[in-house]
Formats: sequence, C-alpha cells, structure tokens
Amino acid sequence: MTQGAAASHYDAAGEQHEVSSWAVGFILFAGVMMIMAGTFQVFAGLVALFENEFFVATRNYVFQFDATAWGWIHLLGGVVVAAAGLAVIAGQTWARVVGIVLAGLSALANFAFIPYYPFWALTVIAIDIFVIWALAAHGRDVTA
Repeated sequence: MTQGAAASHYDAAGEQHEVSSWAVGFILFAGVMMIMAGTFQVFAGLVALFENEFFVATRNYVFQFDATAWGWIHLLGGVVVAAAGLAVIAGQTWARVVGIVLAGLSALANFAFIPYYPFWALTVIAIDIFVIWALAAHGRDVTA
C-alpha cells in the first residue's frame, strides 16, 4: 500500500470504512514512542536510584522530592508506559485510553521534574503531547 492510500476496515458493527495508512503510521509511531519514552524513563529512574547526586534540584522549588522518590516514579511509570505502548501497537482498544491517561500523567510528572533535568523533562513532555494527539486523533482507525 502506498503512503497516504486507504484500506478497507470493518468495525465492531460490521460496517466497512476506509483506514488511512497515515493514521496507522501515526498510531504505530505513537506506540513506538511510548515504548521508547517508557524505556528512557526506566533508565532515568535507575540513575536516580543508584546515583543520587546525578540530579540536582534548584532551591525553593514547590515540587521538591528526594532523588530516590523521583527514581521510583520514573522507573514504575516507565514500565507501565512501555507496556501500554506494546498494547497500542497490538491494536488493543483499551490501550488508547490508557495511553492517553499515562501520557498526560507522564507530562505532569516531567513538568515537576524540570528543575532536576530540564532538557530531558521538556523532551519527554513533547513526546507525551505527540502521543496524546496521535492516540486521540487517529486511535479509532487501528483496532484489533
């Protein structure tokens, strides 16, 4: 199938509708980004757990947590996001909703993490925003 072409797809009611290869590509990309972001978050969490002095927070920040707490937040959140990304790629309907919620929570957590590692946090927020858009705008086109 050429890029931008459409393919037939039958929904749960048995009705046929066209599915854009662009939509499928966006969903696949969102799933891969979720897996990558989740894996990167796991690594950031492990760094915070094993090397507390790597992340240094600015003084007097409202969302000031211990590096170990951030380590657990990133580690556990990363595992869940990566697992949801695999489910998105598998075409699971529930994974779209879970992916949107997790990407939103990830963006909020990384907003609070900005003083510790600004470039990293802003990069993950940008990825989360793209994932939310792709799953919300095109998620219905790819179902199991």
